[in-house]
Amino acid sequence: MEKYINNYVIVTIFILLGILLPAVALTTGRLLRPSRPTEEKKTTYESGNEPVGEGQVRFNVRYYLFALMFVVFDVETVFLYPWAVAYKQLGLFALVEMIIFVGLLLVGLIYAWKKKVLKWNSI
Repeated sequence: MEKYINNYVIVTIFILLGILLPAVALTTGRLLRPSRPTEEKKTTYESGNEPVGEGQVRFNVRYYLFALMFVVFDVETVFLYPWAVAYKQLGLFALVEMIIFVGLLLVGLIYAWKKKVLKWNSI
């Protein structure tokens, strides 16, 4: 039982350090930095040029869909690499699990293909 309490103490220390160190660093920076705001400092800086147009641009939702698809398949490679490296030690059970995992991703890809998410249309 004492072993488990020791583990909780270590986790608690890490959580406290994770909260306190950034808070102390940001507070110290705020106290030590000079604060002399002027109108020129408050303007938008755009590579030395005066900003033209709106600050927010509307993007096509397709960009986000392609980014999401990229993240899904990027995460897939993150899971496939350690499995491929340790395949001899993992055995047949891990092979079946990985086939199920890749199969689910293929089902998602086929679904996206059928819904024409991957087709780029100009709106």
